[in-house]
Amino acid sequence: MSAVIKPGGAAAREQAIRALLAEVADPEIPVLSIVDLGIVRHVRFEADGRLHVGITPTYSGCPATEVIRTAVRTALDAAGLADAVLEEVLSPPWTSEWLTSAAHAKLEACGIAPPQEPVSSPRRLWNAPLVPCPRCGSRTTERVSEFGSTPCKAHYRCSACREPFDYFKCL
Repeated sequence: MSAVIKPGGAAAREQAIRALLAEVADPEIPVLSIVDLGIVRHVRFEADGRLHVGITPTYSGCPATEVIRTAVRTALDAAGLADAVLEEVLSPPWTSEWLTSAAHAKLEACGIAPPQEPVSSPRRLWNAPLVPCPRCGSRTTERVSEFGSTPCKAHYRCSACREPFDYFKCL
């Protein structure tokens, strides 16, 4: 992550910075980058010529927020962008619908079931979602606990293969 961003047009530089930020791993689920998670809200050069990077915490109490902010600052500094401005963007709040398709595939590949229902689904407000097992694909699973290894995940168990797994909640 020590690449220096080369001069060029704003669009090319912004794309290079997004690529740099795509190398910043989420500290709680390191197979995902902060770009995969949809945490990076904007990368743009303002009229004053300074780079502004907006990041949104996944939720207000997320213990990884400060670690992510520090990792972004470190990546930008290493790329020669020490004067970049980091902005915390709180509105609209982050939603699991911002996870990229790559994030869904990466979660499943490491044994974490990706979000299954849109945030707006009325069913998800009252019932545990039907979550297929990321290991065997069975839909005969049950929620064991509303909270898994991190607050953004629930803990499930598969009735077919008997394996426990986390489910990345719809937020």
